[in-house]
Amino acid sequence: QVPLVESGGGLVQAGDSLRLSCTASGDTFRRYAGAWFRQAPDKNREFVAAINWDGRSTSYADFLEGRCTISRDNAKNSVYLQLDRLTPEDTAIYYCAADTRSPFDRRWSGEWKSWGQGTQVTVSS
Repeated sequence: QVPLVESGGGLVQAGDSLRLSCTASGDTFRRYAGAWFRQAPDKNREFVAAINWDGRSTSYADFLEGRCTISRDNAKNSVYLQLDRLTPEDTAIYYCAADTRSPFDRRWSGEWKSWGQGTQVTVSS
């Protein structure tokens, strides 16, 4: 497992954008695939996006309809999630996950070993 810390959440208005960051401790993060999940109140944690170890492959949840971009910078031990055209339905705690196993785009949260504490995103109408 690898320690993960998310940042970048906050209160925004509908239509705004946010960039979430996830930073790992240690120097082995380049071995890990990274992913973002989110959990709204009274809902299950759901897959948002994933990226493989070198950033060349990405995968997104269909419901996002092209409104987000996942990226990474292994020199900074970080994975990012750019969220655009936010709506109140995007309100949730966003979690970063990492794992060394394949495939990189596992969509069930139980298949990811390392997790951050989450960052709250609240979108007002």
